[in-house]
Parts: sequence; C-alpha cells; structure tokens
Amino acid sequence: QVQLVESGGGLVQAGGSLRLSCAASGRSFSYYAMAWFRQVPGKEREFVGAINWNGGTTNYADSVKGRFTVSRDNAKKTVYLQMNSLKPEDTAVYYCAGDRSWGGSTSSRAHEYEYWGQGTQVTVSS
Repeated sequence: QVQLVESGGGLVQAGGSLRLSCAASGRSFSYYAMAWFRQVPGKEREFVGAINWNGGTTNYADSVKGRFTVSRDNAKKTVYLQMNSLKPEDTAVYYCAGDRSWGGSTSSRAHEYEYWGQGTQVTVSS
C-alpha cells in the first residue's frame, strides 16, 4: 500500500503559478501510475492530469493543457503538478491519486485509482 500527502496549495492571483507536491510512503511507488484531480463543492471530481510509472507518458484535461505539467521523481517518491497561468476557475481542492494495477496507465477515470491523498486547497483570486 501507499499513503499520499499533498502540499503546496494556497492563495495566488490570476496569472500566477503554484507547484503542488504529492509525497508517497510505502514500497513500489515507482510502479504506480499517478494522477491529479480537483473538486469544487457541489461538483464531481474532475481529472487534471496523469503520468505513467516512469514519467514517459502524460495525459491532461483540455482545460489545463499547455498551462499545467505533471512530473515525478521516483527516487523522492514524489509527483508534482506545476500550474502556470492560473485562472479563477482553477480554484478547487486538488487531490493526487495512485493506481498500482497498471503503471502504464494515464487514465482520466477517478474510479481506476485506488489510493488518494487528503487534498490541498488552491484558490486563485481575480
């Protein structure tokens, strides 16, 4: 099993940048596919981006493509979400998620991820 802890959230002005981190504990992190999702109150959890086990393949939601980048450092057991050109509509709680069943995955489907962090709040002011 793996435990995930997000950090790096906060308040930023529109047009600014933030980098979220997701630190994993436990074995075999380097074999996990990882993803970021976000959620606002009253709405379903939304896919943001995903990365396969070795960082060679990524997948992004259209709403963040060209602005957000997912990366990982398996030696540090950490996955990152670099967010640039932030917009007020990016305001949400951001969650990282892990899938051990297929490290090659970059799925956008939340139900395919077994492990979830507690989330970190990102607020973008206009």
